[in-house]
Amino acid sequence: MNFTVGFKPLLGDAHSMDNLEKQLICPICLEMFSKPVVILPCQHNLCRKCANDVFQASNPLWQSRGSTTVSSGGRFRCPSCRHEVVLDRHGVYGLQRNLLVENIIDIYKQESSRPLNSKAEQHLMCEEHEDEKINIYCLSCEVPTCSLCKVFGAHKDCEVAPLPTIYKRQKSELSDGIAMLVAGNDRVQAVITQMEEVCQTIEDNSRRQKQLLNQRFETLCAVLEERKGELLQALAKEQEEKLQRVRGLIRQYGDHLEASSKLVESAIQSMEEPQMALYLQQAKELINKVGTMSKVELAGRPEPGYESMEQFTVSVEHVAEMLRTIDFQPGASGEEEDEEVVLDGEEGSAAPEEERLDRADSTGLH
Repeated sequence: MNFTVGFKPLLGDAHSMDNLEKQLICPICLEMFSKPVVILPCQHNLCRKCANDVFQASNPLWQSRGSTTVSSGGRFRCPSCRHEVVLDRHGVYGLQRNLLVENIIDIYKQESSRPLNSKAEQHLMCEEHEDEKINIYCLSCEVPTCSLCKVFGAHKDCEVAPLPTIYKRQKSELSDGIAMLVAGNDRVQAVITQMEEVCQTIEDNSRRQKQLLNQRFETLCAVLEERKGELLQALAKEQEEKLQRVRGLIRQYGDHLEASSKLVESAIQSMEEPQMALYLQQAKELINKVGTMSKVELAGRPEPGYESMEQFTVSVEHVAEMLRTIDFQPGASGEEEDEEVVLDGEEGSAAPEEERLDRADSTGLH
């Protein structure tokens, strides 16, 4: 059903007043702002009573002004823009009054009280009965209508009620619904904030555990590097000992070869002596030296396989398999693990060197 405004000559002025009135409507109670009007930090306005209702709904544990307990304040969200409003211990009574809006309301009420601009004369007219005002509400069809429609028209068999009664009832229901919706939105926002905090906590905890994990593996790598250095040192020591022995034999054989070569050269020169008497003076000594030199026994050569270093082979397969089994321990506390590591380190520092080497030998050196 369509309706028309009953005083068309004043349509322009009425339209301006309607636009002004819309700007003076509280988004909570849907009524014109009542004094005092408070201005939120986001520059939106609310009736102080409505602001207090929303604040109380969002902060059920907040104490009122009359309470002897000093509250630490609270917060709620603006119903117009969802901006978070943080209040001190004074609650909504600490918000600044919007005197400009209050003055505009006073001026609007004065202008609207004039006969030509009286809202009381602005009635919607029935489209079917142009001279009849819309003054009742059809409960069956859930539409406003006029008295003639109830008596003679399409709503004669319907149940009706006075228009002001239904108007007040539905306005009250809508206001209550808005308050509940605003409170529900605040609860949802609180849950979202809580989940965002959970996400931040997850990131912080993950970052911390990553650091601990890196420290554990760095410690493990340090142990492996230390043991590798010890094994390399043992291998280098064995290499040096064997080289010293072989090189000593080389020098001994070299010295014998050099002496023998010189003796052979001297014997050959003596054999070339043409004078028999002179030759015989030197021959006896040379014969004794050659005999002695030929009977000199040199140190034995290294036994077969002496050059082999196979005894320094390390078996790491079982250690590698054990490292692959490293996994997270559910329920383990990082702080407790840190304390255990510190205690182990203190005990290890006092352990004899032989015990540390024995533990290192268990890695498979043979």
